[in-house]
Amino acid sequence: MAGYVNNKEDYLNRLRRIEGQVRGLQRMIERDDYCIDVLTQVSAATKALQSVALGLLDEHLSHCVADAVASGGAEAEEKVQEASAAIARLVRS
Repeated sequence: MAGYVNNKEDYLNRLRRIEGQVRGLQRMIERDDYCIDVLTQVSAATKALQSVALGLLDEHLSHCVADAVASGGAEAEEKVQEASAAIARLVRS
């Protein structure tokens, strides 16, 4: 079971809002809106996606990784490595 299952609707609602933001960006480009205004909205959408990513990472650490570590063994090491790789990807983005 996914660690975010208890907050699934919240994540879906946030992603739908972000989808709307991205569609708004497309309209801004189609209308030839001012560059800085478009960049401001890109920044807002980026921050919104980062917020979702951080929430999912927190859920993953709290549930998936914690459960695997409590069980021990190879799965625990694998989950910790997956989490480390995910954090590295987030930091680079």
